[in-house]
Amino acid sequence: MNAIASRLMLTLLLAPQAFAASTTDLSVRGSITPSACAPLISGGGVVDFGKMSVNSLNADQHTALPNQSMQLSVRCEAPTFFTLNTIDNRSGSSANHDRWHGLGMTPNDEKLGGSAFHLYNSVADGAAVRVIVSDDGGVSWEPANELNHLWLTAFARINQLDPIAVQDFDAEIRLFTHIAPADNLTLVDEVPVDGHATVQLKYL
Repeated sequence: MNAIASRLMLTLLLAPQAFAASTTDLSVRGSITPSACAPLISGGGVVDFGKMSVNSLNADQHTALPNQSMQLSVRCEAPTFFTLNTIDNRSGSSANHDRWHGLGMTPNDEKLGGSAFHLYNSVADGAAVRVIVSDDGGVSWEPANELNHLWLTAFARINQLDPIAVQDFDAEIRLFTHIAPADNLTLVDEVPVDGHATVQLKYL
């Protein structure tokens, strides 16, 4: 350590006067959480509808694909206040509501459709809970069971609207998926349905 310090001091002493006032910034960031929480989705979070024929799609209205369900669990080291939301990794490609998640684009830059995620049968620490959402960053809450990239989702006691601390959480994620009207899509070649979203946990 002394040898390193000496060499560094020598460098500073020999530096020209013009460079003496040069500076650079170093930022150290992070967060300290009350306890770690880990979310998990069954089946690796993959839903595969397989191959769909163009003839099976509605020409002038959205085609609803069969609803799919997965299990979502969150495990924390201790009761923790947290929220869930999503990141739409195909942002800008939803042909449905803004809250829905995109399914990618055709080679002609046409939006393929969208998916929505809803939570059902939510249980926290062995008791049924109410799903609540906030569209103002957690200032106010209202009941709704949608999980999306525009709202924060949390959990409250039945008939209440205040988020509670949770250690073990389980719920069914029900996936609703629509394909855009076939008349709006160029489907000459095979086009992959390429939806991709990330479930994100944030501490309150």
